[in-house]
Amino acid sequence: MNTIMSPSTQENVGMTDGQIEKTIDTFRAALRKHKGEFKTDAAQQAVTAKDLGSDLFAVFRGYVERFSDMIVRIASVNRSRTAEQAISATNRKQYVNAEVVAAMPKGTGDEAKVVFFKLGRYVNDADLDKEYASRGLIPADPFSLATVNEADPAFADEHPNATHWKDVNGKLCYAAFSRWFGERGVLVYRFGGGWRDRWWFAGLASPQN
Repeated sequence: MNTIMSPSTQENVGMTDGQIEKTIDTFRAALRKHKGEFKTDAAQQAVTAKDLGSDLFAVFRGYVERFSDMIVRIASVNRSRTAEQAISATNRKQYVNAEVVAAMPKGTGDEAKVVFFKLGRYVNDADLDKEYASRGLIPADPFSLATVNEADPAFADEHPNATHWKDVNGKLCYAAFSRWFGERGVLVYRFGGGWRDRWWFAGLASPQN
């Protein structure tokens, strides 16, 4: 029997202070080794640049995600948008059914903690719901998922990601973000089939946990 684990349990609490200090020491050592390559005036402008911290963090996050089978992203979700606006804001080529987009579930809350997991094997939609449940998750609403991909357009390049839901008629629908033929795209359609091994699935903590 599968043991249901909350996302916080699976994340191993979080990065330790020791790991933070080790990361800083590693970067400090690299800077000292290469400091002669940078002019003082240019370096001063760099260290006071507004986006330096967020850019460095993005690089570190990319390294961590290379070794992860579960990824967490915090999304500030604009629920006042229409579904069409939420999809368009991702600035991706759209392969969508307008009717399915218009009826996308909106979700709740200004902030969403979106948990991505990868199975690394084929799975059908019925078994995928079991995989969500075993992790204490429910499928993420497409608004939250779109927000993650809007904030980080490159995320789906290495982590093609998706969620699914049932419409009012009980038909399975999905939203998926990836890169096809060298172009970033988003698919929103009805479909009841299966998922190949490359996909990362987006979830939110189940209200029961």
